[in-house]
Amino acid sequence: MSQIDPSHPAVESFFHRETGTWTHVVHDGRMAAVIDPVLDYDAASARTGTASADAVLAFVRDQDLSVAWILETHAHADHLSAAGYLHDALGAPIAIGRGIVTVQAHFKEVFGLGDDFAADGSQFDRLLDEGDELTIGSLTARALATPGHTCDSLTHRIGDAAFIGDTLFAPDIGTARCDFLGGDAAQLYASIRRILALPESTRLFLCHDYPPPARAHQRETSVWCEANENLQIGGGVGEGEFISKRRARDATLPVPRLLLPALQVNIRGGRLPPADANGHRYLRLPLNRLG
Repeated sequence: MSQIDPSHPAVESFFHRETGTWTHVVHDGRMAAVIDPVLDYDAASARTGTASADAVLAFVRDQDLSVAWILETHAHADHLSAAGYLHDALGAPIAIGRGIVTVQAHFKEVFGLGDDFAADGSQFDRLLDEGDELTIGSLTARALATPGHTCDSLTHRIGDAAFIGDTLFAPDIGTARCDFLGGDAAQLYASIRRILALPESTRLFLCHDYPPPARAHQRETSVWCEANENLQIGGGVGEGEFISKRRARDATLPVPRLLLPALQVNIRGGRLPPADANGHRYLRLPLNRLG
């Protein structure tokens, strides 16, 4: 594959229909990063699978790409991460925002994980702070702290592309909810304004899309589209109005269907809980803690 202009990196995207999740592979023709990979999970049988992650593996191998980093935008509550699986398959390190330590400490208590679980971020290879940079061949990934949905939310800026996690959705869907641990509508408003201060042509790659029936799934939008057309923030909506509407909307939302299994895996860097003495792995259900 020929060298790609680092100011306009190539992006290949994979849609996980069951959870509405986009996984992105950003690359310069030689080196790549995988962003927000998904581990398949059937909630009824509690069975995991790797078909979705294997499709990503097949692409990077077919294109003869070397994966420099596996990047998470935050500890997801709506799908299980395949970061650990890809790390083992590719040897690539995993990076996430430093706020994961706060998330880990909270859910360590919720799930009763005990002293065997270290809430120090050590399950990840790199904890990112605002402005940190990672090298991906000729590309540079810059961490932009965008809390509000969660306290560990990051946007990864790579050339003219920004991978925004759940901070914004497609313009006809709106913005992230703020009723999770560390969520704050005022913080989210400020974070969105940081994203919208980027050049208007910046490509914004979504982590999720939940389109209405008449629209196809959309993997990306732009700063201009979000600033002008987003139904919750576009057209210069003020902070007070946004906070009021966001909080009212959040009060009506159910607990995400996969929150309990997802967080037990995702705070471990996309790895399943350790096996018990009988060789089997178990997820825990904290009764009457959520909702």
